[in-house]
Amino acid sequence: MANEDEISRQTREMLIENARRMRKTPTAAEALLWELLRAKQLMGFKFRRQHIIRTFIVDFYCPACKLVVEIDGPIHKRQMDYDREREANLCAMGYQILRFSNQAVINDIGDVISKISSALFKIWVAKIS
Repeated sequence: MANEDEISRQTREMLIENARRMRKTPTAAEALLWELLRAKQLMGFKFRRQHIIRTFIVDFYCPACKLVVEIDGPIHKRQMDYDREREANLCAMGYQILRFSNQAVINDIGDVISKISSALFKIWVAKIS
């Protein structure tokens, strides 16, 4: 995968505009999860939403732990191969990814938050050890 510096200015500007648009029009699941992640509410960790990593826009990102949280809606059933390749690229760059369906976020937000908290704790402990 190319370095971030090798991404054309036009591509970078397009990614920025797409990320802005996606922040302005979140899905119900994204809006619900963002309310619990924003402003360092989860264990004091900062999260960003619709964050750009090279040529990818991830739903939520914790820079301190390099943790990506993705919320999968119906479109992801049609792009499973792309998602696998994207996830493999992100993992190769050192990111860890958690995926949740829209339904899981909406119907069992407590379990989703518990799994994110657990991942943050494990990553943080490994990082400081």
